[in-house]
Amino acid sequence: MTKLLLVGCGKMGSALLSGWLDQGLSCQDVIVVDPLALPVAPLAGVALYPDLSAVPKAFQPEVVVLAVKPQSMETVVPAYSVYGKAVFLSIAAGKPLAFFQQHLGADAAVVRAMPNTPAAVRQGMTVAVANGNSSVQQRLICSQLLSAVGEVAWVEDEALMDPVTAVSGSGPAYVFLMVEELAKAGLAAGLPAALAEQLARKTVTGAGELLRQSTEAPSVLRQNVTSPGGTTFAALQVLMAENGLGPLLCRAVAAASQRSQELAAPGQGPKNGK
Repeated sequence: MTKLLLVGCGKMGSALLSGWLDQGLSCQDVIVVDPLALPVAPLAGVALYPDLSAVPKAFQPEVVVLAVKPQSMETVVPAYSVYGKAVFLSIAAGKPLAFFQQHLGADAAVVRAMPNTPAAVRQGMTVAVANGNSSVQQRLICSQLLSAVGEVAWVEDEALMDPVTAVSGSGPAYVFLMVEELAKAGLAAGLPAALAEQLARKTVTGAGELLRQSTEAPSVLRQNVTSPGGTTFAALQVLMAENGLGPLLCRAVAAASQRSQELAAPGQGPKNGK
């Protein structure tokens, strides 16, 4: 069984840990380092230490998962260079492979991953890229670990991680905003506030589940709801106009992708996440 060292056990770290334990990872094969983590589920039975100096020297992980906040990476990462034979799996937004090789050594095997928040309910989407020092076996292990919370895709070009972050990493926020605005629109149309929110939430989650289970393209599913000259058609005339939802999302994704590039620059770490 793979031995893991999880550095940081916040929302994403704990979601991953819960997934690994559910997949059969033994508590004896994982150690958590986090000064703020509490010894509660899913940590029950897992060794928890406040810092690296407290970790038993005999424990030699095959994978070190770096799940601390991006702005903390520069002070946290260098100490873990003692695990030179491990593969380092980072889930920090905006931190490129070169950053980790700078702090862990030029020969360090590094995988950079971008998961998203639906990982908390095992419906996440993660995209990963590996440096040239990572073996096929190490990439396979990282893929298995990430798949504990959802689907995993790999890219060869690290530059693609910026639009990946913009579409998938930040994407859940766009969906949540749509629910907010759909509820507000229902309220403006005369619905009671509670009913407007219920309709907006259930419509989006239901449509998402239909999309997940369907083999048809989103465009086909959209057309299936749209009767010529009907109510949905009238709404889509607005949403699909030249200044409608499509161009708006393109601008939003471009802005997020640009910001992801900026955050990769030295001294430009994110202050409030993605």
